[in-house]
Amino acid sequence: MSAPWPQEARWTALAVDLGSARTRVRAPGEGMVLDVPTVTFPDAGRGRGQGRGALHAVRRRAIDVAGTARTLDRMLRQGPPPLERPLVVLTAPVLDGVAYRAAARAAVEVLRPRAVLTVPTARAVAVAAREDLSRPLLVVDVGARFTETVLLVDGAVADAHRVTLGTLGLDEEPGAAARLVDAVAAMVASVPDEDRTAAAPSLPARGVLLAGGGALRPEFVHRLARRLDVAVKVAPAPDTAAVRGAAELLGSARRHPSSTGDARPPVPE
Repeated sequence: MSAPWPQEARWTALAVDLGSARTRVRAPGEGMVLDVPTVTFPDAGRGRGQGRGALHAVRRRAIDVAGTARTLDRMLRQGPPPLERPLVVLTAPVLDGVAYRAAARAAVEVLRPRAVLTVPTARAVAVAAREDLSRPLLVVDVGARFTETVLLVDGAVADAHRVTLGTLGLDEEPGAAARLVDAVAAMVASVPDEDRTAAAPSLPARGVLLAGGGALRPEFVHRLARRLDVAVKVAPAPDTAAVRGAAELLGSARRHPSSTGDARPPVPE
């Protein structure tokens, strides 16, 4: 049994990464406070033998709001009571759109946040890797269920591509690794062709920043490096880079108008 949290411990800010394989939460000064598989047990309250078993709470572009909220609620019950309603910085895949972000925000409402700010996962990865965001950067995030390639220019998303291929089944399905490498190579090659900014010429020289669970597989990384015509750099601790970057962004997020209460009401259209 774990020791009780000291009375002075408080969570006033939290970084949350709702990955398709794992759900991770990091608190400043405490490090990782939650790192669990992204599965839920929807019928846990019906009694033994009556549930349907574990379900994936985040699958592709959909979030099981209730299931994810239960996971976060369990974390909250085991941790220290917040001194105040926490500020939450939530990572979000670039191409998941408004519906995904709305569902993710709804899921973290169980934390009773005073504000929820979303940050592109690729930007959080770049921050964790201490990359120079004044220069164009190509980030490849290889997750369990999909892989996203994002071009950052001045720290903002300039281009993005995604395939519904990831590390899931990579060891069991014949040819799965080759298909994933080919898909990533195609996405990387398409960026200079589609990007019309001044960033394109400098991309090959800087290479690719690789993150996600796929970056923990040396054979896959080496195979991808041979396939690409650019250098491949693996982010430090690539599987947790997104939540660590989000935690680092909490400092600037605290000064965001929506967090300070200085936000102006929207102008009617």
